[in-house]
Amino acid sequence: MPTSASIHPPEDILARLTSADADVKLKALREVKNQIIGNRTKKLYYLKLGAVPAVASVLGSAADSSLLVQSAAAIGSFACGFDAGVRAVLDAGAFPHLLRLISNPDDKVVDAGARSLKMIYQSKLAPKYDFLQEKNMEFLISLLNSENENVTGLGASVITHSCETSVEQKALCDAGVLKKLINHLDGSLSQRDASLESLATIIKNNPEAVSKFVGDECGRALSALTELTKDRYPRTSLLACICLIVIRNTSPCYLQDVGIKTKLIVILLELLDDSGLVGDEASFALSRLIAEKEDLQKLAFEVDAVDKLCNHLQRGPLSDKRFQGILLSLADLCSNLESCRSKLLSLQVLNLIT
Repeated sequence: MPTSASIHPPEDILARLTSADADVKLKALREVKNQIIGNRTKKLYYLKLGAVPAVASVLGSAADSSLLVQSAAAIGSFACGFDAGVRAVLDAGAFPHLLRLISNPDDKVVDAGARSLKMIYQSKLAPKYDFLQEKNMEFLISLLNSENENVTGLGASVITHSCETSVEQKALCDAGVLKKLINHLDGSLSQRDASLESLATIIKNNPEAVSKFVGDECGRALSALTELTKDRYPRTSLLACICLIVIRNTSPCYLQDVGIKTKLIVILLELLDDSGLVGDEASFALSRLIAEKEDLQKLAFEVDAVDKLCNHLQRGPLSDKRFQGILLSLADLCSNLESCRSKLLSLQVLNLIT
């Protein structure tokens, strides 16, 4: 038996979005959402039909919680992993409507708004947030104080996307944001990952911010980071490693322990086995760790980094990004040490590179 979603053409669904009957409108929103989830072709087709302004109109005018939840979910589905969708959402004026949902008394509406905003903030097209305005900082703090993990994750995503200057980093530190993000390292998987990305953004190239982070409650934050590098979830492990690399590169006086540095290299080499984005990004993180640091290049050589990187080249085929990252790491390893260069030549992989 065909489902109701499969027998209604998109043009009919869009017409029903303007219905005066709330039930008809609600079913139409659900059908739009269900048809476009994970389907770029359908998303593009609905975009050309003008679906996003129609859904945004419902989002901006509805008072019913169910309509708000479904319209927010549909907007988020258009934006998820699709820059053309994000652009359409922003052009339709949906962004301020979604922001207003965060203050809604219905928890389900708040959650739906936060989820959609997080999807928008995955894109480089998302609006920049001005932390230097007092009211904006207050709103950000309210997000991070929320008991809803999607709302706190939204706050962290806003920071990661928008914090670009040392002035903004200082403003966030002065407002106590570091401590709030550190507290979320004990939260859910999504809270941990979002907080790790934000922490790396706030402390990057800022020795004062690093000092505040490392000094938190006698090193509790640094211990938590070190522990998270061993997390069973590869992305969490990678993000914790990246945070430690940012600390090491920003303030070399920290993380002097050879054991920790060696463990970082070993973990990053292990993460290369991940078949997804984590594996693609791990080699770039390794490169940032060892670039222009002969002591770390020696440690990497001692744990067979050249062999392991070359094994991935020989295994192939690799995505362009992973191939580039592995070559970058090999170039860093061989930049100072003759032992690394000799090892690379002995493995006879140059024909795979040239």
